[in-house]
Amino acid sequence: MVYNFKVFKKCAPNGKVTLYMAKRDFIDHITFVEPIDGVVLLDEEYVRGRKVYGQMVCTFRYGREQDEVMGLNFYKELFLASEQIYPPPEKRSYELSRTQERLMKKLGESAVAFRLSVPPGAPGSVTLQPGLEDDGEPCGVHYYVKIFVGDSEIDRSHRRSTVALGIRKLQYAPSKPGPQPCTVVRKDFVLSPGQLELELTLDKQLYIHGETVAVNMCVRNHSNKVVKKIKACVQQGVDVVLFQSGQYRNIVASIETQDGCPLQPGSSLQKVLHLTPTLTTNRDKRGIALDGQLKRDDTTLASTTLLLDPEQRDAFGIVVSYSVKVKLYLGALSGELVAELPFILMHPKEGRAKVIHADSQADVEMFRQDTVHHQESVEVY
Repeated sequence: MVYNFKVFKKCAPNGKVTLYMAKRDFIDHITFVEPIDGVVLLDEEYVRGRKVYGQMVCTFRYGREQDEVMGLNFYKELFLASEQIYPPPEKRSYELSRTQERLMKKLGESAVAFRLSVPPGAPGSVTLQPGLEDDGEPCGVHYYVKIFVGDSEIDRSHRRSTVALGIRKLQYAPSKPGPQPCTVVRKDFVLSPGQLELELTLDKQLYIHGETVAVNMCVRNHSNKVVKKIKACVQQGVDVVLFQSGQYRNIVASIETQDGCPLQPGSSLQKVLHLTPTLTTNRDKRGIALDGQLKRDDTTLASTTLLLDPEQRDAFGIVVSYSVKVKLYLGALSGELVAELPFILMHPKEGRAKVIHADSQADVEMFRQDTVHHQESVEVY
């Protein structure tokens, strides 16, 4: 039996450098990040006497391109990993993956393997949804692997001998669920006896994209006020950590009801509200945080950002969080009672990687060759 596995291939415009990678998604396990590995096929006559470098580049666009006037720039670039690929080191410090071994055997002696180590704590791939009137590259954090021919790793790469392929750094849902979220809030009234009590409970802490969040609500009215209506929503918190004032919230699902209302003094109400946060109902909202997107692939709302230490936030990235907010309306004079519960929204862990057998064949996906440096409008996707 012959097994097929997918390989991504991209060539430099001059055809002298070709990049092969087995995957474009690299998983952040919080304490460490999966290394980025691949194979580069070189034209021996072209690279003789030259050097070839591989780099992992993280780009952060935090403002619209059309607002960049008079030298103002809303774009930063960070090189997270860099390595000389050719001439290769005399002794390799790591073992080749099965895919690299198969590719090098197939491509011949001109193929060189590489591996880039990504530091833990690097920001996740997040894209902020642009408005209908916005042009240019969307705001967010993006990654790409860059292979180029140059004299040094800080040498300015040349358009015709550079390959850039977009990748993503993702996190998946933890294997152990956290405690069940629960909170109780109470409201006193200055000129009235008694208090209003609201208890919220979620059925679990971790939700998978597309799942419905069940909000268990219990209202106990020990005051002489009347609850007129109830509103619940799922809020997406976006923190652009580069700015002190870069925090904002988006409502990605909401419901308003008067079922069980008006809730009279001395009464109680138990109710379950169902909310489903999805991108389908939020495609027209500017600023919604989305999972990093690669061309030809659809995306979802951004997953919750898990941090090794919540107090140590690198000033280069976007942190995403989610919470359920329930509000009881008591009228213009009596005000409102609000309760909020955080939860985690993520993708499930993928299944175990398929073993590459000796008689495997590669299903190669090729990309266009218009690859130049990112600041020169590189086509990396």
